[in-house]
Amino acid sequence: MHAQPEALAPYALVVDDDGLIRMDVVDILTEAGFRTFEAETGDKAITLLEREQKCIVLLFSDVQMPGSRNGFALARETAGRWPHISIVIASGNLKPGPDDMPKGAHFIGKPFSAETVHAHVKEVLPDGQKPDPLKN
Repeated sequence: MHAQPEALAPYALVVDDDGLIRMDVVDILTEAGFRTFEAETGDKAITLLEREQKCIVLLFSDVQMPGSRNGFALARETAGRWPHISIVIASGNLKPGPDDMPKGAHFIGKPFSAETVHAHVKEVLPDGQKPDPLKN
Protein backbone atom coordinates (compact mmCIF):
# COMPACT_ATOMS: atom_id res chain seq x y z
CA MET A 1 0.00 0.00 0.00
CA HIS A 2 1.48 3.33 -1.05
CA ALA A 3 0.71 6.66 0.59
CA GLN A 4 0.00 9.64 -1.64
CA PRO A 5 3.14 11.66 -2.33
CA GLU A 6 3.35 14.41 0.27
CA ALA A 7 4.06 17.01 -2.39
CA LEU A 8 0.34 16.99 -3.19
CA ALA A 9 -0.68 18.33 0.23
CA PRO A 10 -0.71 22.15 0.30
CA TYR A 11 0.95 24.15 3.06
CA ALA A 12 -0.69 26.50 5.55
CA LEU A 13 1.22 29.00 7.69
CA VAL A 14 -0.14 29.28 11.24
CA VAL A 15 0.86 32.45 13.12
CA ASP A 16 0.02 32.88 16.82
CA ASP A 17 2.18 33.85 19.79
CA ASP A 18 0.22 31.44 22.04
CA GLY A 19 1.83 28.02 21.60
CA LEU A 20 -1.25 26.06 22.70
CA ILE A 21 -3.55 27.87 20.26
CA ARG A 22 -0.96 27.50 17.49
CA MET A 23 -0.75 23.76 18.20
CA ASP A 24 -4.56 23.49 18.16
CA VAL A 25 -4.81 25.29 14.80
CA VAL A 26 -2.00 23.11 13.37
CA ASP A 27 -3.98 20.01 14.46
CA ILE A 28 -7.20 21.38 12.91
CA LEU A 29 -5.47 22.20 9.61
CA THR A 30 -3.54 18.90 9.54
CA GLU A 31 -6.87 17.10 9.99
CA ALA A 32 -8.13 19.11 6.98
CA GLY A 33 -5.24 17.79 4.86
CA PHE A 34 -2.63 20.56 5.12
CA ARG A 35 1.03 20.41 5.92
CA THR A 36 1.97 23.37 8.11
CA PHE A 37 4.59 25.93 8.91
CA GLU A 38 4.43 27.83 12.21
CA ALA A 39 5.52 31.27 13.38
CA GLU A 40 5.09 33.06 16.72
CA THR A 41 5.09 36.61 15.30
CA GLY A 42 4.16 38.49 12.15
CA ASP A 43 7.83 39.33 11.64
CA LYS A 44 8.85 35.64 11.71
CA ALA A 45 5.91 34.87 9.40
CA ILE A 46 7.18 37.34 6.76
CA THR A 47 10.67 35.76 6.90
CA LEU A 48 9.10 32.33 6.40
CA LEU A 49 6.82 33.61 3.59
CA GLU A 50 9.79 35.13 1.78
CA ARG A 51 11.41 31.69 1.77
CA GLU A 52 8.38 29.40 1.26
CA GLN A 53 5.69 31.47 -0.51
CA LYS A 54 5.58 29.15 -3.53
CA CYS A 55 4.13 26.23 -1.54
CA ILE A 56 1.97 28.14 0.99
CA VAL A 57 -1.69 28.53 0.00
CA LEU A 58 -3.17 29.63 3.36
CA LEU A 59 -2.22 32.12 6.07
CA PHE A 60 -4.05 31.57 9.38
CA SER A 61 -3.10 34.29 11.84
CA ASP A 62 -3.97 35.71 15.23
CA VAL A 63 -4.29 39.50 15.47
CA GLN A 64 -2.49 40.50 18.67
CA MET A 65 1.17 39.42 18.66
CA PRO A 66 4.51 40.90 19.72
CA GLY A 67 6.74 42.44 17.07
CA SER A 68 6.31 45.15 14.46
CA ARG A 69 3.29 43.55 12.68
CA ASN A 70 -0.03 42.51 14.14
CA GLY A 71 -2.20 39.99 12.27
CA PHE A 72 -4.04 42.66 10.29
CA ALA A 73 -0.76 44.19 9.06
CA LEU A 74 0.56 40.69 8.26
CA ALA A 75 -2.62 39.94 6.28
CA ARG A 76 -2.39 43.18 4.27
CA GLU A 77 1.32 42.67 3.51
CA THR A 78 0.75 39.03 2.54
CA ALA A 79 -2.13 39.96 0.22
CA GLY A 80 -0.03 42.68 -1.40
CA ARG A 81 3.13 40.62 -1.89
CA TRP A 82 1.69 37.11 -2.42
CA PRO A 83 -1.87 37.45 -3.76
CA HIS A 84 -2.13 33.67 -4.33
CA ILE A 85 -2.19 33.07 -0.55
CA SER A 86 -5.67 32.93 1.01
CA ILE A 87 -6.07 34.49 4.45
CA VAL A 88 -8.03 33.69 7.62
CA ILE A 89 -7.59 35.95 10.67
CA ALA A 90 -8.74 35.02 14.19
CA SER A 91 -9.08 37.04 17.38
CA GLY A 92 -10.84 36.76 20.70
CA ASN A 93 -10.51 40.47 21.48
CA LEU A 94 -10.43 42.58 18.33
CA LYS A 95 -12.91 42.77 15.48
CA PRO A 96 -11.63 44.10 12.15
CA GLY A 97 -12.36 47.68 11.18
CA PRO A 98 -13.23 48.72 7.59
CA ASP A 99 -9.62 48.82 6.32
CA ASP A 100 -8.01 46.21 8.58
CA MET A 101 -8.30 43.17 6.33
CA PRO A 102 -7.51 42.68 2.65
CA LYS A 103 -10.30 41.89 0.20
CA GLY A 104 -11.26 38.22 0.31
CA ALA A 105 -9.80 37.53 3.77
CA HIS A 106 -12.04 35.87 6.39
CA PHE A 107 -12.33 36.69 10.10
CA ILE A 108 -13.10 34.14 12.85
CA GLY A 109 -13.81 35.01 16.47
CA LYS A 110 -12.07 32.98 19.19
CA PRO A 111 -12.76 30.50 20.62
CA PHE A 112 -13.51 28.54 17.44
CA SER A 113 -14.23 24.92 16.58
CA ALA A 114 -12.53 22.74 13.97
CA GLU A 115 -15.79 22.82 12.01
CA THR A 116 -15.75 26.65 11.94
CA VAL A 117 -12.13 26.73 10.78
CA HIS A 118 -12.78 24.08 8.09
CA ALA A 119 -15.86 25.99 6.83
CA HIS A 120 -13.96 29.29 6.52
CA VAL A 121 -10.94 27.64 4.89
CA LYS A 122 -13.21 25.87 2.37
CA GLU A 123 -14.81 29.22 1.53
CA VAL A 124 -11.60 31.23 1.24
CA LEU A 125 -9.49 28.75 -0.79
CA PRO A 126 -9.98 28.28 -4.53
CA ASP A 127 -10.89 24.67 -5.45
CA GLY A 128 -7.47 23.93 -6.96
CA GLN A 129 -5.74 24.75 -3.65
CA LYS A 130 -7.98 22.76 -1.30
CA PRO A 131 -6.53 19.63 0.27
CA ASP A 132 -8.53 16.46 -0.48
CA PRO A 133 -10.44 16.34 2.86
CA LEU A 134 -11.92 19.81 2.16
CA LYS A 135 -13.06 19.04 -1.38
CA ASN A 136 -16.78 18.40 -1.68
